[in-house]
Amino acid sequence: GAILIVLVAGYIARQYGLPPPPPKIAGIYHAITGATTVIPDEFGKKSVPSVVAFSPNGTVIVGSQAVEQQEKNPQRTIYDAKRFIGRTFEKDNENFLVGFAFISFRTLYPQEVGGIIISYLRRAAEKHLNTPLSQVVVSVPAEFGETQRNVTGKAAELAENFLHVGMEVRRVISEPTAAALAYGLHKKKGVESVVVVDLGGGTLDVSVLWLQSGVFITQAMAGNNRLGGQDFNDRVQKHILTVLQKRFGSTITDKEDLQQIRLEIEQAKIRLTTHPKAVMNFVLKDIGKWSYELFRDEFERLNEDLFKSIERPIEAALADANLEPAAVDEIVLVGGSTRIPKVRQIVGHFFGKVPNFGVDPELAVVTGAAVQAGVIGGGWPLQVAAMELPTKRRKRHFYTEEQKVNEKERSV
Repeated sequence: GAILIVLVAGYIARQYGLPPPPPKIAGIYHAITGATTVIPDEFGKKSVPSVVAFSPNGTVIVGSQAVEQQEKNPQRTIYDAKRFIGRTFEKDNENFLVGFAFISFRTLYPQEVGGIIISYLRRAAEKHLNTPLSQVVVSVPAEFGETQRNVTGKAAELAENFLHVGMEVRRVISEPTAAALAYGLHKKKGVESVVVVDLGGGTLDVSVLWLQSGVFITQAMAGNNRLGGQDFNDRVQKHILTVLQKRFGSTITDKEDLQQIRLEIEQAKIRLTTHPKAVMNFVLKDIGKWSYELFRDEFERLNEDLFKSIERPIEAALADANLEPAAVDEIVLVGGSTRIPKVRQIVGHFFGKVPNFGVDPELAVVTGAAVQAGVIGGGWPLQVAAMELPTKRRKRHFYTEEQKVNEKERSV
């Protein structure tokens, strides 16, 4: 996904006690499953899925419309492109990763897909603000090496091939650094060690940062690229389908029914972040109307092992950085799934202190990218931003036993 902060710099200026800079640079946050923006698109949506599709006649479709047509047009619908940036056909831990897809006899590279999304967001922002935009700050995962960062930086320019609205990438910033900027940690006295726990829709990323003289240095990284909000949803869906089978003797296979179940589960999960229970209402073809009450403790029980697995990457990242939990100055939560109370409880218990979630976790990275954009644009004084040093450290992944079994079966 991609989060566009154009003029977020202006909106958040008051929060940082700064004058609003001119809206000339866009900050874009690429996520894997979707994205939240402060600038709505032409349909009034603030969440723009990172999905790009091509109709049979070659028309480019982006975002929610691309998602809606993907079941009818799977061969021309592309998602998760960020996983492929800067990679080739060689197999790695992701399995089956490729470097490109074929669209109407044309080679389409992942960075071009990213560029199309950037261009879409740019047009939405320009329409909303009635202001032309030509520059952008892009954030990338901390594990991205120099090649992947450079290829990502080319994405906006490559978009000209499709939409003729390429942009100049002013800076590529790592997501943990952007999150730290959003929390203002570069200005906070006494902060040297920062742990960023980023749990989104599909991945868990843990980064340990050192802050020295305004410079962020990535000390260690760990994670699980198969753990996120969608995995929690899948557990609930499996449970719901089992209940339906036992109660009605019906196996749900209809695509529309399954999609309805997935949507209700997602809404229930969101409600459970602030309420002890959530009611899901279904209208299924072979069953009719049916409701199910999902309680928070049941949701936590269904995902108990997944929640517990969050600790392992944190332990590994701290060990690699030679840092004890009690020595960490700040714990920053990023990603929509960190809104889940159990996730916050586990992270807080591990460190023995309450994590910092003063910034909307879904907007933390893009807000930081916007701060960086404002500085580059000359709208804010230089000391507002912190620099970062590129890292050559590799990110280690830690999977649950079930995920290891599933991966082995998929490989076979």
